[in-house]
Amino acid sequence: MTEPARRDTADIDADARALASTVRIRILRLCLDEALTNREIAERLDRNPATVLHHVRTLVDRGFLAAEPTRRGARGSREVPYRATGKSWRTPGGPGMSRILIDAFLEEVALVDPQDVITTRLGVRLDASGFEELASRIGAVLDDFAARSPTPDGTPYSVFFALHEDVTRQTPPRSAAMGSMDAALSDG
Repeated sequence: MTEPARRDTADIDADARALASTVRIRILRLCLDEALTNREIAERLDRNPATVLHHVRTLVDRGFLAAEPTRRGARGSREVPYRATGKSWRTPGGPGMSRILIDAFLEEVALVDPQDVITTRLGVRLDASGFEELASRIGAVLDDFAARSPTPDGTPYSVFFALHEDVTRQTPPRSAAMGSMDAALSDG
């Protein structure tokens, strides 16, 4: 009876390792609603195709990308297009996943004119039920849009959302960096 649980844990760990790369997260974004070949992915990421192929194979092995039927490319070469399966939407991330998602977002948003990025930041003070309501309602909106079929002639957009406790607004602040700063000031 314990063996299936171990296998499930091993699968979860393997999935988390597969997603533990900004390049892989970006590959999944590129292939979300358009099947791309390894060469096309490498061109869009401005990376070496051999390096990208390693990442593509990892994502295919874990079921995050699926190969579509081969097609003929330039000079009759055989090309395999890949499309994201959507598995990553609900796959739990491992330690550090938030940082990887943030880094992937920063890499992608750096390519966009700042005037074309809609941003907002909100500070609120909530009790546990208010926090749960906020997280649930935002999750429901994101789930709704994730479940929709892509509009073929629509413009692709990316949404990045982060909800975190604002430790710097605690009294006293609980940031590790703040503790180090306090120690440095008291030493001086």
